[in-house]
Amino acid sequence: MRKVLVIHYSQTGQLTRITDSIIAPLKQENDIQVDCLTLEPEQSYPFPWPFLRFFHIFPEAVKMTPQALKPIDKTIVNAADEYDLIILSYQVWFLSPSTPISSFLQSDEAKALFKNKAVVTVIGCRGMWLNAQEKVKKLLNSLKANLVDNVALTDDCGAAFSFLATPMWMFTGRKKAYSWLPTAGVSEDDIVNAKRFGLAIKKRLQRDDSLISQPMLKGLGAVKINEKLIASERVGNHSFTIWSKLLTALGPQNSVRRSCGLLVYVVFLLTLILTVVPITALIKKLIAPLTKKRIRAQKEYFAEPSGE
Repeated sequence: MRKVLVIHYSQTGQLTRITDSIIAPLKQENDIQVDCLTLEPEQSYPFPWPFLRFFHIFPEAVKMTPQALKPIDKTIVNAADEYDLIILSYQVWFLSPSTPISSFLQSDEAKALFKNKAVVTVIGCRGMWLNAQEKVKKLLNSLKANLVDNVALTDDCGAAFSFLATPMWMFTGRKKAYSWLPTAGVSEDDIVNAKRFGLAIKKRLQRDDSLISQPMLKGLGAVKINEKLIASERVGNHSFTIWSKLLTALGPQNSVRRSCGLLVYVVFLLTLILTVVPITALIKKLIAPLTKKRIRAQKEYFAEPSGE
């Protein structure tokens, strides 16, 4: 009997549907057992988000400051040695893994579960996930886990439209907040077609009982690297790192001083997105002929281990 552990946290439910699509082929097999661990914060996060509450969690999310989670099922932790594969599904918050995921990955339970385990990460996000995955890689490495595959599904409406559509989804709870906006989120076709990843994983699990150490999803289009966003993520991450420190110094979550600082930060963030990001993209396009080799190497790096 092959055993798979699925660990996830989904606020909107979209990531749950993506994960369910992937593991559906596994759950149909009698020789594969799938256990699910849904992470629950002690203080739940609201959805839809109140505007300022959304930004109040920004510093802790960027710095990956652990937040309290509800107790983890001990039967799963006690069975740590029995799992052949862990599927870790996460959202991206402010270019970082969501706080419940980063908190869990820094816990004692994670140390027991992930040690020497093959891991497949699954991401559902607006579009920028490279920096978050780099942070997850470091956390998995500290847990002595082996990342064998990565799946990243992004919003279907494109970077420009999702700049409005996704925040409106977060603040209203509606994927199509207004008639003039496109529908936010990963497309229905992409969610349904994610089943192909589960079929490939099932094939590998049933092939033999050996330790999973190599990618299973090569050639399946598990990720797509938007080279235009590589530089933008770098700029954004640098800015987020500085502002997270400043806002933390102003005061704890929900304090008046942090709220005042957040208003300044929101204006700065909008200015950054509307000016620096497009200017960076334009400069990148102009110098593309000179940086073609470096960009190709960057795309290959970020696409690993599953590849585009």
